[in-house]
Amino acid sequence: MRELYFGAGVSTALAGAADTLRHVSLLDDAGLDVFTVSDHPYFGDRLDAYSMVGVALGRTERISGLVNVTNLPSRPAPMLARAITSLSAMSGGRVILGMGAGGSWDDIARLGVPKLPPAAAVRAMEEAIILIRALSGGGEPLTFDGEFYHVKDLPPAPVPAPPVWTGSVGPKSLAATGRVADGWIPGHAADWLSPRYRESRPVIDEAAAAAGRDPADVITVYNLPGVITDRDLPSPRDDQGRWRGGSVRQWTEELTGAVLDHGASGFTYFAPGHIPTDKHLSRWANEVVPAVREATAARK
Repeated sequence: MRELYFGAGVSTALAGAADTLRHVSLLDDAGLDVFTVSDHPYFGDRLDAYSMVGVALGRTERISGLVNVTNLPSRPAPMLARAITSLSAMSGGRVILGMGAGGSWDDIARLGVPKLPPAAAVRAMEEAIILIRALSGGGEPLTFDGEFYHVKDLPPAPVPAPPVWTGSVGPKSLAATGRVADGWIPGHAADWLSPRYRESRPVIDEAAAAAGRDPADVITVYNLPGVITDRDLPSPRDDQGRWRGGSVRQWTEELTGAVLDHGASGFTYFAPGHIPTDKHLSRWANEVVPAVREATAARK
């Protein structure tokens, strides 16, 4: 069984910066694999995602950081390459590159970024992933003349590129994920039993195979909101089949099945309302995650 990733999303609220740093330390101490932050630079009351990741990595020892997912249109690929390789170098490789084509274009345009049609935005994302990898790992100066990015005689950083996970939703974006990404974060909190997952994952697999890749090399890591209750809920899923949470036992049973029966490679927990507290994160990190790790290891 491949490596499993267990993570949690933390707040990007400017007013909650101290709580966010404490929460990341809590996750690190508990042995989680990754913390994630959102990227909405057009909101003045939010912290900058990459500044957050940098400071948090500097205060932790084991956990990796992930921007879930990077607002690519506002972060040109050559500069993003420098940022991500710098973070990797300073943290001992504790970073994952989350990539998105851009979803809230009206908000993005307020930053002065020209709007791209959806198909062009996806092409820009795929090109950016290729360029960022080319600007990592050392080698001769790079000249790249793409559709969206152009660099000349630019030396790559002598740091390996991190894994790249996308937040792809549409068919063109899913196909790009299959061709060039290492992981997929299903959009809209879709899980392994949802129609969105069942319809989307084959697009990734077919594109990966057509590109000469093993589809299994593109892992699936789920954003998973929900409550963690003291007692079992009558049903951990609602009438539409969407996961809503339950007791530690119910979470353990559900996630163990997701790994062993549906090939899940990881889970990022989001507290109710996406406003984590010490209690939410502690129950996830210290009760649910160890139980799922033990259960999956026992059934290998």
